[in-house]
Amino acid sequence: MLLLSSFSKFLEDSLMTFWNFTGFANCELGNIIMLLVGCFFVWLAIKKNFEPLLLVPIGFGMLLGNIPFQPGMEIGIYEEGSVLNILYNGVEKGWYPPLIFLGIGAMTDFSALLANPKLMVIGACAQFGIFGAYMLSLLVGFDPLSAGCVAIIGGADGPTAIFTCSKLNPKLLGAVAVSAYSYMALIPLIQPPLMRLFTTKEERLIKMKPARVVSQNEKIIFPIVGLLLTCFVVPSGIPLLGMLFFGNLLRESGVTTRLAKTAQNAMTDIITILLGLTVGASTQADVFLSLDTLKIFGLGFLAFVIASSAGVCSVKIFNIFLAKNKKINPLIGNAGVSAVPMAARISNNVGLEYDPSNYLLMHAMGPNVAGVIGSAVAAGVLLSFLG
Repeated sequence: MLLLSSFSKFLEDSLMTFWNFTGFANCELGNIIMLLVGCFFVWLAIKKNFEPLLLVPIGFGMLLGNIPFQPGMEIGIYEEGSVLNILYNGVEKGWYPPLIFLGIGAMTDFSALLANPKLMVIGACAQFGIFGAYMLSLLVGFDPLSAGCVAIIGGADGPTAIFTCSKLNPKLLGAVAVSAYSYMALIPLIQPPLMRLFTTKEERLIKMKPARVVSQNEKIIFPIVGLLLTCFVVPSGIPLLGMLFFGNLLRESGVTTRLAKTAQNAMTDIITILLGLTVGASTQADVFLSLDTLKIFGLGFLAFVIASSAGVCSVKIFNIFLAKNKKINPLIGNAGVSAVPMAARISNNVGLEYDPSNYLLMHAMGPNVAGVIGSAVAAGVLLSFLG
C-alpha cells in the first residue's frame, strides 16, 4: 500500500513537472495575440499574395517565437546560446542585410537609370520620408538614436532598416523590421490612392519617350563609379552600398555569370529565409507588445506616405522646368521608394488604368533602383550623425 502511494505521488509530481514545462501552462494573453498576428501574416501571403517570400517566413517566425516556454531552456531567440539566438546574430550584428544587398545588386538592371539619369532626383526626393519621419519621431518622444531607427522605415527597404537599427538601437529591431516589411507588402494598398490624390487625369496620361539603349561599357563602369561617388560621401554606407555595387558588377562584367547567379538565387533565398524567420521570431510577446511598438507602426506608416507623396510631387515640380515633349509622368514618382520592383509595378498598373497603351514599367524602374541607392545613402547619413 505504501509502495502504491509513493508511486502515485511520484506520478503526480512527474505529471505536474511535465505540465509546467508545456506551452499551455506558460501561455499568456500576449502569446495568443502574437500567434494570431503570425497566422494573419501567413494568410496575407498565401491568400492575398502580399509579398509571400517575406511574409511567410516572418509570419511563421512569429509562431515560432511566441510558443510559450519556461525561461532557461535555451530555446528562445533572446536566450544566449540557443539555435535561434545564433541565427539571430545575423540580424543583430547586421550581416544579413549586406548579403541581401549583394543579391539585389546581382539582380538589378540599372539601365533605366543610366538611360535617364535625372530620374535619380526622384529617388532622392522620396527619401524625404526618412527625414520627415525622423522629425516626427523626435516630436513623439523617441531619443535621437531610436528616432533614426524609426525614420529608416520610410526608405521602404527592409534590409536597410534592419542594418541601421542594429547599429543604432538593437532593442527596436523586431518592431522596426516587422513594420518595414509589413508596409512593403502593403504598398499595393497604400500607394495608388496617394498617386491619384496628387496627380490630375491629364498628368496620368503623359506618355514618355522610349529610353535610349545603354551600352555594356556604361553598365560595367556604373557600379565602380557609383561605389566611389556614394561611399566617398557617406563611408558609413560601405557595407550596404559596397555589396550592392559589387553584386551589380558581377552581373554586368560578363565573366562572373556563375557568381552572379549564385548571388541572385541560392544565396539570396537562404538569407531571406533566415532573415524572415528570425525577424518574425524576435517578436516575442514580452518584448514586442509595447506602446513604443504602436508608435513605430504609426510613424512607419506616415514615413511611407511622406516618401510616396514626395516622390510624386517632386516629378510635378520637375515638370515645370521641362519642355512639353520631355515631361515625366508623375505616376512613376511613387517608385522613388526602395521596394524593387513592386513600386515600379504599381506605377505601371495605375498608368494602364487610364491608358491601356501607356506602359510605365521601364521608366519607373529608373527611380525605383535610384531609391535603393538613396535609402542606403540616407542610412549612411543617419549612421554618420548618430552612430
